Amino acid sequence: MNLAEHYNKLYRDSIAKIANGNYEIDRLIDSDADNRFGITLVIRPDAATNHSIQEFLAEVKTIEPDQYYYQNADIHITLMSVISCYDGFDLKDINVQDYINFIKKVLARHQSFKIQFKGITASPSCILIQGFLTDTLNEIRDDLRKTFKNSDLQQSIDERYTIQTAHSTVIRFRSELKNQAAFIDLIEKYRNFDFGTFEVKQLELVYNDWYQRERFVKKLHTFSLAID
Repeated sequence: MNLAEHYNKLYRDSIAKIANGNYEIDRLIDSDADNRFGITLVIRPDAATNHSIQEFLAEVKTIEPDQYYYQNADIHITLMSVISCYDGFDLKDINVQDYINFIKKVLARHQSFKIQFKGITASPSCILIQGFLTDTLNEIRDDLRKTFKNSDLQQSIDERYTIQTAHSTVIRFRSELKNQAAFIDLIEKYRNFDFGTFEVKQLELVYNDWYQRERFVKKLHTFSLAID
C-alpha cells in the first residue's frame, strides 16, 4: 500500500462529505449502555509527539469545543486488534496469559522501529493523525496473523479489515459542527504538519472499550522490543 496516496484519498473524500454536512455523529460515545470491549496491541507516541498533538487539538477546541478530543493517555496506534470490540466481551472469557505468551514469542523475532506522525487525514466520523511506518511494523503484524491463526485462541484479526496503516484518531464528531468552514480551514492548515517521529520500543496489550478511554482501559502486559 502507498500510504501517502491512501491518506490523500481518504482526506479528499471525507473532507468533501464534512463540507457537505454528510459527516457521521457518534451517538454511542456518551452512552452508559455501550458495552463494546476487546483486547488490542497498541503503540503509544512519545511525550513530545503527544504535546504537538495537544497543541493542535487546543486550537481546534477554540472553534469546535463540543467535539470529542483524545487525551494524551488515550492516544494510540492500533498495531493489531486481537479481539475486536464487541458487546459483552469480558476478560473472564479468555486466558490472558496464553495471549501474552503468544505475542511474546512473536516479538522476540523483531526489533524496535520508528513512526513519523505527519499530517492530518479524516474519515466521515473523525479526524486522524497520519502515521508513516517502516517495514518492521507490518512484518510484526504478518507474524502475529500467522501465529494466531495457527492457534485455537479466540481472535478476530482482520475480520473488520486488514490493518496496514499507523494512524491515530484524535477527534470524533459527537455533535453537529457549529463552525464548519473554520473547522475545515484549520484542518487544512495542519494537513502536512510534522507532529514528530518517535521510536517504538514498547508495545502494550490492553483490555479496552471502543474508544480506548483511560478509565476503561486495563493494561494486561507491556512488551519490550530489542533495540537495534
